[in-house]
This record gives sequence, C-alpha cells and structure tokens, in this order.
Amino acid sequence: MYLLDTNVISESRKGKKANRGTQEFWRSVDSDAIYLPVQSIGEIRRGVEIVKRRGDSTQAKMLEMWLQTLTTEYADRILSFDDDCAQVWGCLMAADNQHPIDKQIAAIALIHDMTVVTRNTSDFIDTGVGLINPFL
Repeated sequence: MYLLDTNVISESRKGKKANRGTQEFWRSVDSDAIYLPVQSIGEIRRGVEIVKRRGDSTQAKMLEMWLQTLTTEYADRILSFDDDCAQVWGCLMAADNQHPIDKQIAAIALIHDMTVVTRNTSDFIDTGVGLINPFL
C-alpha cells in the first residue's frame, strides 16, 4: 500500500506531460492500493487559496474542481492523523524537528505499514518509512 506525498498527487494533474517515472508508477500499481494523507488535502487547499488571493479566479476554479475530484475519488482512502499517529510523530520530531508535515505523513505511513511515494525522499529518510521516488 502506498501513501502519496503532495508532490506526487500534484504531478498526476499534468496527465501526459507528467514526469515519466510518475506515469509509470501510476500504471504499475493498483489504484485501490493508493492512499492520500489528510495533510496533502490541506496543502492542496492552501494552494487553491493562494491562487485565489492572487486574483487568478480561472486557475483557482480549476484547482478547486481538481481538489473536489480528489476528495470524492479517494473519500475512503484519505488517512487522518489520529492519536496513534501523534505519538509516532512526537518520537520522529524529537529525533529531528525538521519538516513537521512530512513527519506527520511518515507517522501515518508507519502506523498503517505503508510506503511513502515522494520526490522529497530526503525529508523522510530518517523516519524508517519505506520510500519510493518515482521521479528518478
């Protein structure tokens, strides 16, 4: 089972223009094995709001529709950050307090025995979570 970081989810939006490695990843895995961390939903929402504040309503509407599609398609595969995850996150942050959101994603992956799929493997390397960088 795979937990996707925001950069992988965002790359998928590019369709045929997406990085070849990410395209191969999407083709090679069963879609039912792909999960999203709730943090990625928040990061995408943040991006929508930033675009809105810049005044680009067309782009904001496109991103809003994409976010709605994601939350609908993955409704039963969006993983929350619960008490168990918070305990693991606290341990990860005590060892290295860099990248707190990535550490939350790592905690979710560790609790659910999942592999994190990300471009930013260096942000996760010391967490003990399995990693795939499809961008290589």
